[in-house]
Amino acid sequence: MKEGLLLPLLLFSVTEIASSPSRSDDFLGPEECLLKKPTRASCDLVFCPPWQRCIEGRCSCKPPYLCPAEGSAPVCAKDGYRYSSYCQVMAMSCRFQRSTMSHFGETCSDQRPKFNITLDPDTGALTLFVPDGASPEGGKHLLVCGERWNMESANAVCRGLHHPLGAASAGLLEATALRRGFPDSCVSLRCQGFETSPAECVIHDAVRVGDGKVATATCYRESDATEERGFACASGKRVPADRTCDGTDDCGDQSDEMCCKRCRGGAFRCDTGVCLHPDAEGDGQIDCLAGEDEAATRKAAGTESKSTEYVSPRKEILTDRLHLESRLRCGVPNATAAYDDSVKDRARRFRRVVGGVAANRTQIQWQVGLSENGKVNCGGTYIGGCWIVTAAHCVRPHPSAYRVKFSIWEKSRPQDTTDIIPVGEVIIHPGFDSRTYENDIALVRLKDLPEQWGKCMEDNPAVKPACVPWSERLFNANHTCSISGWGRTAVGKASQVLLWAKVSLIDDCRRFYKDRFKPGMMCAGDLEGAVDSCQGDSGGPLVCEDHLGVSYLWGIVSWGDQCGQPGFPGVYTQVAHYFEWIRLHTGWSAVTRFNS
Repeated sequence: MKEGLLLPLLLFSVTEIASSPSRSDDFLGPEECLLKKPTRASCDLVFCPPWQRCIEGRCSCKPPYLCPAEGSAPVCAKDGYRYSSYCQVMAMSCRFQRSTMSHFGETCSDQRPKFNITLDPDTGALTLFVPDGASPEGGKHLLVCGERWNMESANAVCRGLHHPLGAASAGLLEATALRRGFPDSCVSLRCQGFETSPAECVIHDAVRVGDGKVATATCYRESDATEERGFACASGKRVPADRTCDGTDDCGDQSDEMCCKRCRGGAFRCDTGVCLHPDAEGDGQIDCLAGEDEAATRKAAGTESKSTEYVSPRKEILTDRLHLESRLRCGVPNATAAYDDSVKDRARRFRRVVGGVAANRTQIQWQVGLSENGKVNCGGTYIGGCWIVTAAHCVRPHPSAYRVKFSIWEKSRPQDTTDIIPVGEVIIHPGFDSRTYENDIALVRLKDLPEQWGKCMEDNPAVKPACVPWSERLFNANHTCSISGWGRTAVGKASQVLLWAKVSLIDDCRRFYKDRFKPGMMCAGDLEGAVDSCQGDSGGPLVCEDHLGVSYLWGIVSWGDQCGQPGFPGVYTQVAHYFEWIRLHTGWSAVTRFNS
């Protein structure tokens, strides 16, 4: 059985598309990303909003009943129906592809005034009617202030006026140029780009217009789609090329911000190549998949300046996302159980495994040993609930032959925190090929505790699950990750204690293994062979940590040419490649972050 290296490489399985004109742009790229025409619905690059979930790489509409409702403000719909939350009314808008929301409110009916937009045909000035339930008219007529006005807000306005491609331009007008009859107060809007009406945006407190500027908009028509406008959005809309990668969603589907080598004008670039508005950095809401926009400075969660009169949809989204996140307890070890100083002296007596060192007794809390007939020959990773992920070549479809050992340090001897649990089911990937090790992944379901269906083990502070990644773009080449196991050491003997080492993700693994390298495989380690996994490590974890300290099972130790050989890095099963298969069997509890 060929087994070894545990080093994951992030490879993109790019579908070859007919060649397109070469681009020489300092900001847009790479070409393979642009050819895919990703949008804000591409959940391998961005998070889905709470009213959508990630299915096969696309954000799909949820039924409204799946939205969180705890702590949410109720919403009145255009038809007078009352929804329990912003998430619920947005789920309805998503399903029917039209704006459903009128305003936040407790009392809703057909007779009460609804949110309305007016675009003055002479000046292009915008007037909103915002219901408030307090004033005699049931609301206020307000202009839109020039402050914060941009294409994202203009797109929301035009979509609310039944222009599905949004705005052609967002302009400003001196308030003194308006004739009598216009309101003397205005509100600023903050839209994020997905909104189908400004009713769904953050509406700030009204201020006197005075001598300031007010917003204008020109809505997009198909005749505006001329080649001179530069960038072709995924929707068919065209926008000026110099407005791409600037953090503002001019396209209305975010396709102008999704494939960026660099960002313009102070916008923040995620590691996935998505450019965010500068305001998104450190605003308390995670926008980049790996959390890099919130890693440097964490502001108070849910802060929103100058928004007290109206409920903030952005705060509602943050509340929903935090609720979704609270149900996931993966990727962060129990700090009080992670280090045991009593093993330090003992650990020094064990030889290193191909560059590895002995772990502390309860340091790697998702590592398990897969015992067959009393011997631990393979590792595995706990991902929560009753589920273990391991390599397909480690198991056979005979559950009774296996036991899963949690929190073990010495391979052959349990410690005080060790749990040994029988296996109820073994699910081997149907495409596994034992000759090529293609699709080398399997799920192991623990056996339920007696008379406790769905519960397989008692709570153990020394056991925590690793998160399951849904996107192959979450970590990139050269990212430092860790491997662990009881595999053979540099002198060829199996280690008796759990060893771990740091490795780097390696790009373009096909150059080392040619046709032996298959889809769903990746590489990690170092090309000098100083750090590697080996026989006995198979099935164990390659774990990568994001910018916020959350750890993901990025790879499974699969195979390699011997151990620690220069120029032949370890080959791993790329877990994100199999996310849909894992989700199919384990359910939505395996979905991490905000894509559930």
